[in-house]
Amino acid sequence: MGIIIIPSNLNISSGLITQTATDGFIWNRAQKIRTAVALFIVVALIALAYFISADESIGSKGAISLLIGSALGIVFERGRFCFFCIFRDSIEDKNSTPFLGILMAIAVGSAGYAIVFGQFLPDTSTDRLPPSAHIGPVSVALIVSGLVFGIGMTLSGACLSGHLYRIGQGSLRAIPALFGSLVGFGIGFKIWNSIYLGVIIESPTLWLPHFLGYGGAFLATLAVLGVLAFLLLKSGKNSTPLSESESHPISSGQLFRSFFITRWSPLITGAIVGVIGTFAYLRIEPLGVTRQLSTLSRTILDGRELLPEKIEGLDTLAGCIAVVSTVITNNGWLILGFVFASLAVALIGNRFAFQEITVRNGSTAFLGGVLLGLSSMIALGCTVGVLLTGTQSFAVSGWVFFLSVYLGTVVSIKFKLHKS
Repeated sequence: MGIIIIPSNLNISSGLITQTATDGFIWNRAQKIRTAVALFIVVALIALAYFISADESIGSKGAISLLIGSALGIVFERGRFCFFCIFRDSIEDKNSTPFLGILMAIAVGSAGYAIVFGQFLPDTSTDRLPPSAHIGPVSVALIVSGLVFGIGMTLSGACLSGHLYRIGQGSLRAIPALFGSLVGFGIGFKIWNSIYLGVIIESPTLWLPHFLGYGGAFLATLAVLGVLAFLLLKSGKNSTPLSESESHPISSGQLFRSFFITRWSPLITGAIVGVIGTFAYLRIEPLGVTRQLSTLSRTILDGRELLPEKIEGLDTLAGCIAVVSTVITNNGWLILGFVFASLAVALIGNRFAFQEITVRNGSTAFLGGVLLGLSSMIALGCTVGVLLTGTQSFAVSGWVFFLSVYLGTVVSIKFKLHKS
């Protein structure tokens, strides 16, 4: 029957139970099977990382990317770290508590990025930018992309990273959404030249440390986060508590329940995401989940000679930039770890279940996915690559995308597009 929460005063004596009732779960045959399968997946991911690290064509970066993606998949699944769900809760249900997780991720990541940036680029007075950081141009195209991304999230039911970890939970609706994103990326490549030459090429790339230094940029970021937290707490009339109010005895069962069953605190989730993001930038590249998807789309179109002869300026910009490649990129390994690690923890927590898919919700998922892919291509990333990593990098583009995605989500929810 799976995981069952039972009262602490219930006296149960059964051969299926190996922990006391106060442990909060029943360790039965179904739970043993799910846990065994989950452990097999985790061991397989670790073994795969070991083997690909010895492959000269992949190297250690692919292995580390796989492990980073695995860690990220666990955290996103356990903390329900889906940007659309978090935005929807704050808008529709007036529950602002999950939103604090995003703010915490930005705060912790900003501190980490400031330290790393100081090693790469100690002097912020020059026009140089930190290598590979997701600091993009601020333009009308970025604003429109954010609005479209918010609409796409609402229609499809999740952001791109949300769809990826929901595959691990058995979401069938995520499949047409991700397929739609490939189509959307393709459309983006077709219209990119016109948008780049008409709007983006002359747009400024604004990086706060150029004006405020690292200390000033970090303090300004904390100030903005503080204002947002205040507004969220004030407007969150139905906010859930950050932690359980009732105390439980410390036991192996309670630890199991806290780690695998109950939703992680938004503050803890956000802090871990911030740490993972800093480590990813230090060792491989900034976090993002669209580079492999857009690379796949660009490679397919290139092989069929459906791309423009020249894609203007794209490869000179920073972000989740697609390349033509027939092999798995570092970002591809990250996504692989992300999906299978989220599957592992969903199995242990008994959250894996195939979601019913219909013609209607499959169609809206596909259409929303097209909008997600199109807007991600023009914005050079999604809510992870631009919103989260951009704000952590002190890029004004990250904040502009943040605001426009949120506004797009507000409008979409007001028109009840998530009910489609």
